[in-house]
Amino acid sequence: MNKMKNELKIENLHVEIDGKEIVKGVSLTVKEGEVVALMGPNGSGKSTLSNALMGNPSCKITKGSVFLNGKNITDLSPDKKARLGIFLSFQYPSEISGVTVSNFLRSAYKAVKEKDLTFTEFKKMMQEKMDLLDIDSNFVERYINEGFSGGEKKKNEILQMSVLEPKIAILDETDSGLDVSALKIIARGVNVVREKAKTGILIITHYKRILDYIVPDKVYVMCKGKIVKEGGKELVGKIEEAGYDFLTKKKIVIG
Repeated sequence: MNKMKNELKIENLHVEIDGKEIVKGVSLTVKEGEVVALMGPNGSGKSTLSNALMGNPSCKITKGSVFLNGKNITDLSPDKKARLGIFLSFQYPSEISGVTVSNFLRSAYKAVKEKDLTFTEFKKMMQEKMDLLDIDSNFVERYINEGFSGGEKKKNEILQMSVLEPKIAILDETDSGLDVSALKIIARGVNVVREKAKTGILIITHYKRILDYIVPDKVYVMCKGKIVKEGGKELVGKIEEAGYDFLTKKKIVIG
């Protein structure tokens, strides 16, 4: 019997924040091992969508559904979604004073994977992941994001993704604030996880540059809470060339 491939399916999702509708009927699918780019101008609702998918209580889903492998996960709490294999890389990661990166990751691994590695096993795995991301060994003994640069915060997010190897990863503007060198390292880490764990990637971004290194299979363009265009990777070039001025209310499928 063939093993079912992982798939995140969003159907007609509507999301409100403080009574105001931000996401207005979004539908899209992310399959196992696939990279799906969600692009759009500021204020289009992309980050609200990502937070709603992970179960942020400030983002109220008023209509529509979210499915993982055919199971309706719309109303599940963030911890339950994480255990099922959903991962969110935050646009603005929070500081957690007093909690080291190493302790946090070991606890997260045990909670999500329901498996406890020995100290030696975990240390070996962590070193492999850190080498991939060019992270110094003392990094994991620092408190989470405390005094971290923008690039270090984003590396920490992808380090978490590398450790957890989720079924579906949602990367919310992971490229923001990164220089070219850091961008290439982050992209390498994402690509390795995608290839090794067959993780489906939903990457949210304004810009083309990260998509030069994490090449999308599908591209959706979001504006004013709706998907207004979808197509293949060639759509990224059109956005780079013309900006978002070419957006129309009519949905167009390219390719």
